[in-house]
Amino acid sequence: MKLHGQQWLIDPVFSERASPLSFIGPKRFHPLPIDVDNMPMIDGVIISHDHYDHLDAGTIKHIHPKVKQFVTTLGVGKILQDFGVPADKIKELDWHQSASYAGLKLTAEPAQHFSGRGLFDRNTTLWASWVIETQANAEPVKIFYSSDSGYFEGFKKIGAKHGPFDLTLIDTGAWDKMWASIHMNPDESIQTHLDVQGKVMMPVHNSTFDLALHPWYEPLELVSAIGARHKVLLATPMMGEIYIVGSVTSPNPWWRIHMRQQPAVQ
Repeated sequence: MKLHGQQWLIDPVFSERASPLSFIGPKRFHPLPIDVDNMPMIDGVIISHDHYDHLDAGTIKHIHPKVKQFVTTLGVGKILQDFGVPADKIKELDWHQSASYAGLKLTAEPAQHFSGRGLFDRNTTLWASWVIETQANAEPVKIFYSSDSGYFEGFKKIGAKHGPFDLTLIDTGAWDKMWASIHMNPDESIQTHLDVQGKVMMPVHNSTFDLALHPWYEPLELVSAIGARHKVLLATPMMGEIYIVGSVTSPNPWWRIHMRQQPAVQ
């Protein structure tokens, strides 16, 4: 994200697999759209929670010398330090707490999820959704990132407190009836966007790793159809494509070309 002259990343995972091991676990479907080795200096990284598909050891170890600041949730700072990040570059937030960086304000808000990277650390660190506030051309800009979450009434409270949002990044993928409380189905993703009073919705948490039983492209297919019924403006840029906050574009069904080239489950 380029925000107020700064460059920020959210939950960067640049490894081939979302796994504690390099040779097993969910593998990336599509090539990485950026050259990690030649990335510019990064003003900050937001880490929403400690799961492997959001907090990747290999990525953090590789990029942290180029990162000025890490902002995360309670308890995750220790994991970042274990990956080599200096403590003075880490800011932990509880729900409803904020931090500001040269015209950029970040607020951690509730989400309905869980945490843990092993057998004995479940829910020992916090998870959160994120409110990102900045300016563009002297106009205020607000972005909401749901992170991983089941649908819950807290989204309406976030909308009432912080909305409306120019752009929402909503968890739309890796759902199943067996874990309905921690990941939303596409109907719930659209409802979350409406609850937080979003103007344009970008479906995220899909089409990169095989984390569920549904085909990788199904989240985008379903949320496009449901969004159209609710007259929700969707932004579905192809991986690596630039989206400018505030712009209204027709959804790009790029996945339909790729779904004929990639297996439904890998």
